[in-house]
Formats: sequence, C-alpha cells, structure tokens
Amino acid sequence: VVIFLLGLEMVLGHEIFKGDNNAKSGTVVPIAFPIIAGSGTLTTIMSLKANYQETYILAGIVINLVIVYITLKSLGIIKRVLGDSGLLAVRKFFGVI
Repeated sequence: VVIFLLGLEMVLGHEIFKGDNNAKSGTVVPIAFPIIAGSGTLTTIMSLKANYQETYILAGIVINLVIVYITLKSLGIIKRVLGDSGLLAVRKFFGVI
C-alpha cells in the first residue's frame, strides 16, 4: 500500500506523505529500505536458492549491492546533470513503473 501511494505521489505530483525539510531525517530509512531491499528481494533469493548454488546467489547480491551503492552515492551528480525538470521526468517515469 505504501509503495502504491508513493507511486501515485510520484506520478500525480501531489504530496500524500508530508515531506520533512530536513534532508538528514531518520524517517527516510523505514521507507527507503523496503523499496531497495524488501519482500520482493527476499522472495527472489528464496526462489533462486532452489536452482543455484549459494555462492552464485551471494555473488549476485554483492554485485547488486555495489550497483545500488554507486547509484546512491552519485545522486548529487545525477541531479546536477538532469536538473529539476529532468528529475521530475525521471520521478514520474519510475512512479509508473
């Protein structure tokens, strides 16, 4: 339900969840964590475990972890390159997905 509402917020541009102006707020963690590594991740790992060795699964998790880390660390650069209108377009696109 929360992810659905976040998607609606992204697509429609309305503020459903009241944003905190403090960028270092601790409330980001409970929302961001399930989106990055939520129940879908755990379900995927369990289904992969039936077909693949644990070393391959662990290697995939580590590669994914590195990609997510690099992406999150480069958000400032992405924001400068895309600008506000580009970020709005990306936000609406991912809201639809």
